[in-house]
Amino acid sequence: MLGRSSRPGPALVLLSYPLRTSGLLTALAALPGERIGVATIMSALKDRSYALLVVLLGLPNCLPMPPPIPLVCGLVLAFVAVQMLTGRAMPWLPQAVLGKSVGKPELSRAVARAVPVLTRLERFSRPRLTVLGSTLATPVLGLIILVLALGLVVAAPFIGQIPLGLAVCLVGLGLVERDGLFIIAGAVIGVGGLILSAGFAYAIVSGLSGLF
Repeated sequence: MLGRSSRPGPALVLLSYPLRTSGLLTALAALPGERIGVATIMSALKDRSYALLVVLLGLPNCLPMPPPIPLVCGLVLAFVAVQMLTGRAMPWLPQAVLGKSVGKPELSRAVARAVPVLTRLERFSRPRLTVLGSTLATPVLGLIILVLALGLVVAAPFIGQIPLGLAVCLVGLGLVERDGLFIIAGAVIGVGGLILSAGFAYAIVSGLSGLF
């Protein structure tokens, strides 16, 4: 799916008009070219890069997924969260990642699967408690996302990551939609997911202790 990107070319600025999360993903899939460079995507998203990255890294974990998908998503999400925690305006990605590209057919298929779910969630979303999605709150949200990301890293295989993936998606949607209630809901579900992950880890440690 990922390959070396050709010259990125001029980025289509997706923020020139207000778009909801589903609209952002649809616009990304509509970018010109057979392959879409990661650098082009980041340039197009600008200050909404954090929010959409969080959504994209949470989405795969909303369904049962085999290892190492939750681990990889959790580690990348932690990398993004640390940058939010430090107050960085836009996420930094290594040049090796920025130089990659995504095939248009693969991106279109992924967007087609995600958009119906996001559209249903957007029916309940509107700008409220917007202070939670403001720049001042970014470090706090970075800390919340970092904790959720670490939970994904140690989540039980196949189903343990589902509550955490949903929590991450809701926080990301809250950022895009400027909906503080979604952010709060994501944090609450995340607490439940972390408790389940902690219980799983405790069961493993207890089992190993019993053996030895």
